Amino acid sequence: MPMPTPGGGGAAAAARHPPSGEAAAAARDEEQQEEEGEEDLRDGGVPFFVNRGGLPVDEPTWERMWRHVGRIHPEGERVAQRIRGAADLPKIPIPSVPAFQPSTPIPERLEAVQRYIRELQYNHTGTQFFEIKKSRPLTGLMDLAKEMTKEALPIKCLEAVILGIYLTNNMTTLDRFPISFKTHFSGNYFRHIVLGVNFGGRYGALGISRREELMYKAPVFRTLSELIFDFEEAYRRCWHTLKKVKLGHCVSHDPHSVEQIEWKHSILDLDKLTREDFRKELERHARDMRLKIGKGTGPPSPTKDRKKDVSSPQRGQASPHRRNSRGDRRPSGEKKPADSKAMPDLNGYQIRV
Repeated sequence: MPMPTPGGGGAAAAARHPPSGEAAAAARDEEQQEEEGEEDLRDGGVPFFVNRGGLPVDEPTWERMWRHVGRIHPEGERVAQRIRGAADLPKIPIPSVPAFQPSTPIPERLEAVQRYIRELQYNHTGTQFFEIKKSRPLTGLMDLAKEMTKEALPIKCLEAVILGIYLTNNMTTLDRFPISFKTHFSGNYFRHIVLGVNFGGRYGALGISRREELMYKAPVFRTLSELIFDFEEAYRRCWHTLKKVKLGHCVSHDPHSVEQIEWKHSILDLDKLTREDFRKELERHARDMRLKIGKGTGPPSPTKDRKKDVSSPQRGQASPHRRNSRGDRRPSGEKKPADSKAMPDLNGYQIRV
């Protein structure tokens, strides 16, 4: 019996044998994802397409997207024909970017950010509209996040992480760090990513997923291990087995920073760790983040002239791309020095382009 595909897409089997030309395109996307360290960009265990031509979407990407929708959607080509043939499609409301008063408590701000991410909706098309390169400096990723708010298109989990960073840049008392999951179900591996947060010593998460329990977590968890174990239990309820967790370091609050996000400071392979060792490694990572911030090597706060508008995110100049070093990745439990698949609910299904 098919089971949920929480972080990825459904109908994976239908997408396993695309036409040869598109199979080559998907393979190139997968190869570049691995090259960039972006193996989180998968949909139901199957490589999916990425719009690399920017917006507006060019004609070849547009047609490829609709062909792909016809293969992966439960209704097949009928849904594409019905939408493209409609004379009067309903207008989709554009969500408003949340704005906050200086006195708004951080937990309330996080709830508002998560509502905004949810209102954009999960992207079910099988084509990611925004190309995310993890090796880009933070300033470039923030420019991309601003474009996401302008276009208001459906997003996937990695786009939600970048957007979450952008929308929380002014919350300088909030620590943000990426958390990646790799799970196994029915012979396939699935990948998902959320933005971990820590406020006042309590952990939570922001993100998007087809599964409600695999995205937002209010900052109520006393330890990082409690947060991760909660995600693990959520996966278990979806019949997925958690295989690997990757934890990054805290992200700078400076939207103009040319630093890269450290996505994989700790790589924890659950097949190689006992339960107690897994917990210890999670808490060790939490200590590493606290020490890094305590030594002044953590995320800097924006300068005074950048704090003038505290009600909205800020934008920086685009910066050239820069690649990560593959030598920085560590196996399970090894730490870098501190200094150095049921079908989706179709009732609310919408394809917006």
